[in-house]
Parts: sequence; C-alpha cells; structure tokens
Amino acid sequence: MSTSATSPIIATNTATPAANAKNEPRILALFDLDHTLLDVDSDYLWGEYIVNNELVDEAQYRTANQAFYEQYIEGTLDATEYNEFVAQFLTTLPLDRLHELREDYIKVEIEPHIRPKAMEVLCQHIEQGHDVVIISATNDFVVSAIAKRFGVEEANVLATPLEIKDERYTGKLTDKPNFKEGKIYHLDKWINKQQVAGINFNKTYAYSDSKNDIPLLEWADVAICVSPDDALHAHALAHRWAVEDWSI
Repeated sequence: MSTSATSPIIATNTATPAANAKNEPRILALFDLDHTLLDVDSDYLWGEYIVNNELVDEAQYRTANQAFYEQYIEGTLDATEYNEFVAQFLTTLPLDRLHELREDYIKVEIEPHIRPKAMEVLCQHIEQGHDVVIISATNDFVVSAIAKRFGVEEANVLATPLEIKDERYTGKLTDKPNFKEGKIYHLDKWINKQQVAGINFNKTYAYSDSKNDIPLLEWADVAICVSPDDALHAHALAHRWAVEDWSI
C-alpha cells in the first residue's frame, strides 16, 4: 500500500456488524501520531507553518518553538506550558479562519509525510474489525483533523484538549496534557466511557516511536516500537518488544 502528496490514501472503517456487536469483546489498536503514523512532528510543523505564512513573529516564535521541541526530544518538556504557548496563536483568529489554515497545513505539510507502512498496518486493523484510536501528545486542534486522513473519527482521537469558549480558543487546556503518563489518564477515561456503552476490550496493541510513550507501551498487551528513538529501542530489546522500521 502506498501514498503520495497529491493523492493520500484515506482509510475507511470496513468492520462487519458482527465484529462490532455491542457486548462482544473487541480488540483495540492504539497509534501514536508523530514519527509513528507520520515521519514528522505535526506539532512542530504547525509552528513552522504559521511562521512561514507570517502569522506570528518569526524570530520570537521560531526560537521558542525550537526550544520546546528540543525539550520534547530530551524528555524534559513541560507539556502544559508548551500547549498553552501553541494555543496562544489560536486565540487570535475565529474558528472558520483557523480551520481554513489547518486544512491548507495538512495538505501541504502533513499528507506528504504519511508513512505508507503506517497506513497499511492501520488499515489492516480496521479491516479485521478492530477499534483504532490515535493517541497523541499534540493538541486536539491539529490531531483531530489529521486523524480523518487515516479514517479515524474524532470520537477515537485522544489528544491534548484545548479550551473553546464562545466559538474562540481561550489559550488554556481543559484537562491534563495527553503526554507520557497523561496518555494513560486519558485512555482510562475513554475506556470507561466505552464500558458504559457496553464495549469491552480483550486485547490491546500500542504503536509508538518514543521513549515518552513507554507508559503506554507497558499498558498494552502487545507493544510495537516503530522506528524507535535510541532510548525506546534499548528498552524494547530489554523487554523483548517488537521493533519495526516504518521509515522505508
């Protein structure tokens, strides 16, 4: 299966009704977004996009964005501080204009970086009737729209939640960042909601590239490390987790 910048493949949910029977145990597949489904960091690229389109002060924003990204790579990022920094730009424009910018950003900056192997594996899970969730530390403004390119609806997106009041972003979060152990916090809330609806899971998969997702990978029944960073690769070898190269 392949993809391109001009014609991205969009997954569709082809699960049969029997596979989705209400009280029948299901299989859950969790996918990190940045450097897992994509070969780039969507959060960082959004910052570059608004700089390149002269929507923010270039020197000030790019310096701060680069510093935050380096903190993320090092594992020292204050996720609340970073997401409030990102959300400040969103407060400056109405939702309609933000959605226009986001659509252009996804077409220009994101679609060319969808990993073909990622799309192939995600589609396999959907075709087998599994529930697919994209779980990302990036904010929900960015992630929810990218997820649709993978055929994943907003109800199955777990991302850092940004606050909207009176049809405007406030620059604040509505809950904990969906980062490190925060992913387990948001995942537990999502699973509890599924259980109330009569949906239970008897097997879980998790895919990620990052040492920041070790808590998520430990939580899952099956951990798959996707083109992992050095720290995660060493952890994977020590714990006999699967390691796959999706960069090719």
